Amino acid sequence: MQNVVLIIHLLLALGLIGVVLLQRNEGGGLGMGGGGGGPAGARPATTPLAKFTWMLAGAFIVTSITLTIFAAQNSAGSSILDRLAPLGSQTTEDNADAPAGDLDLDGLLPPPSADGSAEPLTPRAD
Repeated sequence: MQNVVLIIHLLLALGLIGVVLLQRNEGGGLGMGGGGGGPAGARPATTPLAKFTWMLAGAFIVTSITLTIFAAQNSAGSSILDRLAPLGSQTTEDNADAPAGDLDLDGLLPPPSADGSAEPLTPRAD
């Protein structure tokens, strides 16, 4: 259901962008200019394109709220920290004999030196 609402939401967003771009520029940016006669503050008659823009905007807001409700239900008061297991509770065959709390660093250590010795590289003390 969430995917259906998300697809509708995306289609509404694209439609809203298209309808806004199709509308005629009124030329009254930030309320300046315009003075097209008639009483001050008079609005022109609402066009069908403007009504359709309002309908798309309303549907976009409804789908936005619906997606927010879905996201809140999916979180269900849990945190990402609740999903993490304690460090010492993970045991595998490789580190079964290691004490609890030790990290498995086999994949994090650098490769052996070029001469084939297994000694780790250490900084020289000059």
